[in-house]
Amino acid sequence: MTQVLCLTDVIIDRKLRGQRVFIRSDLNVPQDSAGNITEDTRIQAAVPAIRQSLNAGAAVMVTSHLGRPIEGQFKTKDSLAPVARRLSQLIGRDIPLVTNWVEYGVSVSPGNIVLLENCRVNLGEKKNSDVLAQKMALLCDIYVNDAFGTAHRAEATTHGIAKYAKIACAGPLLMSELNALSKALANPKRPLVAIIAGSKVSTKLKILRSLAEKVDQLIVGGGIANTFMLAVGLPIGKSLADLALVGESRSIINAAQTRGASVPIPTDVVTAKTLVPGAQAQTKLVREVADDDIILDIGPKTSAELALHLEKAGTILWNGPVGMFEFDQFSNGTKTLSKAIAKSKAFSIAGGGDTLAAITKYGIYNNINYVSTGGGAFLAFLGGETLPAIEILQSRL
Repeated sequence: MTQVLCLTDVIIDRKLRGQRVFIRSDLNVPQDSAGNITEDTRIQAAVPAIRQSLNAGAAVMVTSHLGRPIEGQFKTKDSLAPVARRLSQLIGRDIPLVTNWVEYGVSVSPGNIVLLENCRVNLGEKKNSDVLAQKMALLCDIYVNDAFGTAHRAEATTHGIAKYAKIACAGPLLMSELNALSKALANPKRPLVAIIAGSKVSTKLKILRSLAEKVDQLIVGGGIANTFMLAVGLPIGKSLADLALVGESRSIINAAQTRGASVPIPTDVVTAKTLVPGAQAQTKLVREVADDDIILDIGPKTSAELALHLEKAGTILWNGPVGMFEFDQFSNGTKTLSKAIAKSKAFSIAGGGDTLAAITKYGIYNNINYVSTGGGAFLAFLGGETLPAIEILQSRL
C-alpha cells in the first residue's frame, strides 16, 4: 500500500477545530446542454472528506475543476454553481460559491464551508505554477487531496500546493482508491481478468503492455479489439482501428501467451453499414465481415465465452464498454459482461466515465466491489505509472 499521511491521521493527531482546511476534490461531473448534472457519483464521493473536516470544527474550503475552461477567461458554462447546489443538498446546508478567491482571499468561519470557483480558470493551474501554488498554500493550514481522478496530473491544486502547505495529506476517497487498486494489483486473487476497451490502442498502449505482463486474460473491446483482430489476420471492414499499431498489438498478444495468459479475440461480431442510432445490426462470424461493415459490438457467442471467464475470475479490472452500448442494438456485449461481473464472486474494480455510464445503465453499481472515480488516473495506476499527486504527498511524510 502507498504510504501517505491521511486526513484521519491528521484529525486524530492534531485538533482541526479552527484550522483552515483546503480540500481539492474531483467534482468534474457530466452536464446536459442546459447545465443540469446528469450523474453525480463524484460529488457524492467527495462528501466524506468534507463531513469529516466540518465535524472536526475546521473552516473548510473546497475546489475542483469542471470541464475545460481557458485560464484567465471565466465563462458561465465553466461555473461550479450547479455543483454547489447539489453539494448543498448532500451536505444539508447552504454552500456559498466564492469567485476570484486567489486574488481576494477566502473568508470562512470554523464549522462552515465554501466552494471555490473552478480552479482551472486560475492562471498557472495546469502548468503547476509555483507562484499560484504558494498563494493558495497561504489560504490554508491543512491541504487535503481527495481528487484521485486528477492524481495523474501535476497541477497547482493537485501538486504545487502540496509542496507549500503547512500540512499536506490524502482524503478518504483518495485513500480508498489507492487501497482498492493496490489490493487488485499487488497480490490479486487469480485468475486476474482485465477488460480494456476504447476507440484506440494508442490511448491505452501503456496499460495494455503492462497488463499483458500481469493478467491471466486480457479482454479487449471497441476499436482496440478491431486492431487486435487485424493483428491476427482477421477482416474488420471499415471499422475504427489503429493501423499503425497492428504490430504492437501482435506483440502484446505474444507477450501474454509467453506467460501462459491469453488475449481472447472475438469469434463473432455485430456490424452495421452506417453508424447512426437507427442502423440495422447484423451478427456475423468474424471471417464473414465485409469490406463495408462497421464492427460495433462483440457477438453473442463471444459475449457468452467471455462471461464464463468473468464468472470464474478471482479479480476483475474493468475499463470501457466493449461495444457502442449507447445504441440498444449494439449493447448486448457490454450488458452481458456487466451482468457477468455482477454475478461473479471475484473482487471487481471498475473505472472510467463510459464504464460508470454502463454500470448505471445496467443497474449493477452495488455489485461492483469498487467503482473508481478516476479515468486517466485509474489507467495510469494500472499501467504502473507514478502519479504526481501521490508522489508529492509521499515526499511530505
